[in-house]
Amino acid sequence: MTEDEGAGMCDMRGMLSFTILWLLSTRPMYGQELATEIGKRRGDKPNPGTIYPALKDLSGRRLIKAHLEGRNNVYELTDQGRSSLEKALKYFDKAFGEIFSSAIATRQA
Repeated sequence: MTEDEGAGMCDMRGMLSFTILWLLSTRPMYGQELATEIGKRRGDKPNPGTIYPALKDLSGRRLIKAHLEGRNNVYELTDQGRSSLEKALKYFDKAFGEIFSSAIATRQA
């Protein structure tokens, strides 16, 4: 998303932990790779001072774990992380599913 596409949009910064969990559900990734993938979706790549504290928090809550590959820590979901992501997905569907369905139907009409 470009800066112009995001102009006038509500603040989306509160979704970082959820986005990290969702991305790690697709495959293990190292921190810079996660930042790049988040940047592709949000339009702005989170800086190390944002992404690494979030990774540390998720790791401390045992939702993700890291292992060293070469010089990079590669992060992956734990079973607890998968469970947490599933709960979050159900919550978002319950809270926002109708909004998305309605918006899609309106655009297709």
